[in-house]
Amino acid sequence: MKEPVLSLQSVHKSFGQAHIIRGVDLDLLPGERHAVIGPNGAGKSTLFHLISGQLAPDKGQIRLNGKSIKDLPPHRINHLGLGRSFQITNIFPGLSVFENVRIAVAQRHGLQYNLWKLISRARAVNEQTEHLLEQVMLGEKHDTLAGELTYSEQRALEIGMTLASDPQVILLDEPMAGMSREETDYMVSLIREVTKGRSLMIVEHDMDVVFSLSDRISVLIYGEVIATGTPEEIRSDRRVQEGYLGEEVSV
Repeated sequence: MKEPVLSLQSVHKSFGQAHIIRGVDLDLLPGERHAVIGPNGAGKSTLFHLISGQLAPDKGQIRLNGKSIKDLPPHRINHLGLGRSFQITNIFPGLSVFENVRIAVAQRHGLQYNLWKLISRARAVNEQTEHLLEQVMLGEKHDTLAGELTYSEQRALEIGMTLASDPQVILLDEPMAGMSREETDYMVSLIREVTKGRSLMIVEHDMDVVFSLSDRISVLIYGEVIATGTPEEIRSDRRVQEGYLGEEVSV
């Protein structure tokens, strides 16, 4: 098996007396699409907060390309190759689609606080911004205010902003939440395209999406990974059926 690009080893996190993450071991392989599923309150978003630096684990180790990131702030982890989108859309609604992505591109180059450098490199920044808009299928929305996009387009815009740092690993937290079936199909196609050559870890409740998109699936129940395997292995796992899938989908 390939060496993991992201590795969690015996990771724990508590809030007071509440043990949210209980010794999670989890690997993400190069080029893999890996879903993390489980009921509400299982600890999925907390796990993403730990990986991306919003929270620090109480115990355990988190490594990105073999380097420990468990005590690093989010911006340092991002610079090392990890990009994340959140459950709640995180865009600037009063700015155009182009301006939203350009801000993210400028941040990658360390230009957001230096007007003169930004002006001197404006062409390169603008060209990269245009390329990202095409990648996320928003080229025709160049001048549209972000707040006027459909919900699925706003999520696509956020993915474009996440891609601005050219991450090797992408974390997506419930990208299909609140979408119609047509919007979900659009988003699945987009995710397939933009994650080519990258590693994806995704939290998602839509089981049709999970089983069609993922190479492997990990099931998180009460802060513990009870099973990891291919979609077929997870479907047929009795513990998973009893603990989660039996309540969610027909297996």
